[in-house]
Amino acid sequence: MAQPIADRRDVDFVLHEQMEVTRLTDNETFAEFNKKTIDMIVSEARSLAIKEIMPTQEPGDAGCDFEGGTVTLPECYSRPWELFIEGEWLAMSDSPEWGGQGMPKTVALAANEYFIGANVAFMLYHGLTHGAAKMVEEIGNEKQKKLYLKKLYSGEWAGTMLLTEACAGSDVGALETTAKKNPDGTYSITGSKIFISGGEHSMTPNIVHPVLARIEGAPAGTRGISLFLVPKYRVNDDGSLGEFNDVVCTGIEHKMGINGSATCSLTLGGSGNCIGELLGEENKGMRNMFIMMNDARQLVGLQGFGVATASYMHALAYARERVQGANMVKPREGSVPIIQHPDVRRQLLEMKANVEGMRSLIYFSGICHDMVKLAEDEETRLEYSQLLEVLTPIIKGYVTDKANEVCSHGVQVYGGYGYCKDFPVEQLLRDSRIFQIYEGTNGIQSMDLLGRKVGMSKGKPFMSFLARIKKTIDEAKESAELKPLAAKLEEVYTRFNEVVVALANAAMGEKVQSAFAQSHPLLTVTGDLTFGWLLLWRALTAEKALAGKPKKKDLPFYEGQIKTCAYYINNTLAVTLGRLAAIEGMDDAVIGISEEGFGSK
Repeated sequence: MAQPIADRRDVDFVLHEQMEVTRLTDNETFAEFNKKTIDMIVSEARSLAIKEIMPTQEPGDAGCDFEGGTVTLPECYSRPWELFIEGEWLAMSDSPEWGGQGMPKTVALAANEYFIGANVAFMLYHGLTHGAAKMVEEIGNEKQKKLYLKKLYSGEWAGTMLLTEACAGSDVGALETTAKKNPDGTYSITGSKIFISGGEHSMTPNIVHPVLARIEGAPAGTRGISLFLVPKYRVNDDGSLGEFNDVVCTGIEHKMGINGSATCSLTLGGSGNCIGELLGEENKGMRNMFIMMNDARQLVGLQGFGVATASYMHALAYARERVQGANMVKPREGSVPIIQHPDVRRQLLEMKANVEGMRSLIYFSGICHDMVKLAEDEETRLEYSQLLEVLTPIIKGYVTDKANEVCSHGVQVYGGYGYCKDFPVEQLLRDSRIFQIYEGTNGIQSMDLLGRKVGMSKGKPFMSFLARIKKTIDEAKESAELKPLAAKLEEVYTRFNEVVVALANAAMGEKVQSAFAQSHPLLTVTGDLTFGWLLLWRALTAEKALAGKPKKKDLPFYEGQIKTCAYYINNTLAVTLGRLAAIEGMDDAVIGISEEGFGSK
């Protein structure tokens, strides 16, 4: 039977062999999560995803309904929503103090891979709820934590994020929503927000909105933005629900993908009766919102990956079953499954290499989260938290760029059927396109990489990240089979170091605009290098397993890891060297061309 959503063998390989996740259980914090427990968690998540959530993907694509301020979600969401909440899946890696399960983040990511791959639109509601809860946990006062946290982490209430306005998209500082302080310490909120995922629905009795607004008299721009908690229904001191809080949905967007996720326009205080409470300090809203934004950006990378791995699994199963054309070297033996045709095999291996690079990167980010939690000294905690900061634009930007490519290959493998709604890959391609846009476009992620992460803390975190890559290269050079691949990766590594220094220097000088015109190409080559590292790490792990004389059934898997690494390094990284040369050249045509030169008005 074909593997739906994700290759369980590869999930187990990354968890237990590459990342050695059970080492975390040496610490008392995670002592109860032994291998048996971890495997059971992943199995239960896989079962719920396949049996209950995945059947909602196609009918959910019909979208949500809006009428008179009310949003109705697809009816098929009701049962899996209840089961997801009953299973306490929303707060898997969060503190039991607030209703979480306290498991390693790495294990939670493996479970979420299945949930998201089953239906990313359905899971958006839960992802944003978790982000809102995390923000309350990080910066909320004790009363706010008591009133909101367990309701959010349990999924009893939903959460969102209200940033965007018609006049303030990426330029958040241009927002016009205002907050007027009341005598009782609350604030009257007035304004309109757009592109709010899960902004209105009736699946939960309350929706809690973290809202960016400017207190009257506050400085202009991002310096004067504050953050407020604005529930759909006010919350009484005993936790019960009070009156409607004048948060009105005025419409939903009609999108090319993730149609089961209600993307809402909301008006706050249209009747002058919307009350919010300050979350964190005044004028620190942007800094505090980034607690949720960084979590959300890593979630978006996971979403891209979840959709990509599902597309790959569908394409692989189809290629094994679809009979069409003869084998090139056996033309007289009749038609064969299309997986025997060279170009189909190339596309499948391209998909495989990128999906497996994504899985290793995202699970590795989970290890970093877990090490921050377990760190016994500030130096270790800082090392892993800063490493996560470096990885975030790669996870959000590069992974979602590649996810869209993978999903496009998925359609191509199916041929004409891939373009039709009879099969799921066309929906996965449509769904995947949004991940390159929201939570900061990938152009913004690339600017973050060049403008902040490369030089953060005098470049130490970025150099520490590169040192991990070099360590794997040096280890692989000791292997007779992997040495040639390590040498090619080292060539890219060396050129990358040279180019990134030159580009970073240019970004601080007169050619700053030309340098930032190369920021997205820089993100791409950084991602290429990262995947090359992770796939070489995989190959090393597989080689060690082969040396241990594994079971016969595991031989193709381990040998496939080495072949996948060879394909990626010999093909993708050859292109990366060309990209590095282009970045180094820093052609100024992007800046030099006049606006009229782009075309006639």
